[in-house]
Amino acid sequence: MLWFRRVLWLGGALLVAFAAWFVGYGYTEIAIGKPLQFSLKHGSSLRGTAQQMQAAGALRSPRQFELLARIYGVSNRIQAGNYELGGAITPVALLRKITSGDRTQDRITFVEGWTLAQVRAALDSHAAIRHDTQGIVEADIVKRLGIPHASAEGLFFPDTYYFANGTSDVAIMQRAFRAMQAQLDSVWNSRAGGLPLENPYQALILASIIEKETGQPDERALIAAVFMNRLKLGMRLQTDPTVIYGLGAEFDGDLRKRDLLADGPYNTYTREGLPPTPIAMPGADALAAALNPAPSKALYFVARGDGTSYFSATLAEHERAVTKYQRRGKR
Repeated sequence: MLWFRRVLWLGGALLVAFAAWFVGYGYTEIAIGKPLQFSLKHGSSLRGTAQQMQAAGALRSPRQFELLARIYGVSNRIQAGNYELGGAITPVALLRKITSGDRTQDRITFVEGWTLAQVRAALDSHAAIRHDTQGIVEADIVKRLGIPHASAEGLFFPDTYYFANGTSDVAIMQRAFRAMQAQLDSVWNSRAGGLPLENPYQALILASIIEKETGQPDERALIAAVFMNRLKLGMRLQTDPTVIYGLGAEFDGDLRKRDLLADGPYNTYTREGLPPTPIAMPGADALAAALNPAPSKALYFVARGDGTSYFSATLAEHERAVTKYQRRGKR
């Protein structure tokens, strides 16, 4: 019977040790100095989840947290998404939080001027989104969304979209696509008369160029006027953002003369008219400016160097402005 008593004693000692660990670890607060946010990715294992929380500063001991989750039998109930901690929290309370879906509201923001590549990168990196388009080619996205154009560039409206955890990126893009169509239809139906644009898609292309040309809200309508005047006269748009877009990954931040001379579908220095697709997502203001340009005869504009532009109606006036605002600074 001595061996039996020893087994009982050992079992009792282990039980006491386990209870001490359970209370000592599970109910000891994790010190968090300030409100903290972290994201748990879809498809993560229990270990991956613990490591993500540790990396965010929400957890100190991922292995012990794994054991705690297994003891509670909830290792397969962890919900992906965005979480926020207001301060110190115990591992037990943290476990309850991530298995009960006590998440912050999931959202994603598409920014004015973003390209399709930037939209896809934001979707792919969002923890609460189901990534059904990750790694597929653009043509497949166009097909899935029923887009009536060869490219999806510029066709998503820049805005903040709220969604339920686990929503597909296809559903979010579909919402953004419908939002852009609604915005475009609205401004197209209230457009000024006599514009040299054949359809709403051309308006979208022009709006995307305006979006990339200036960050000054009060200059958008004037820039639209310049491009409209040029299109009416058959002049080339000669706008740098289209060339930069056409260069793609080859653009290193410095637009050179050889880039302006190299012909291509997006080089508005060598080709007349609009490029074949938008070059970014225009916001509501750029869309409105494209279809209601300012009453101006300007054909040129040059950056002053302070974020604003100088507009000219003649080449002679433009060359004087270039000398004043750009060449002067290079002497």
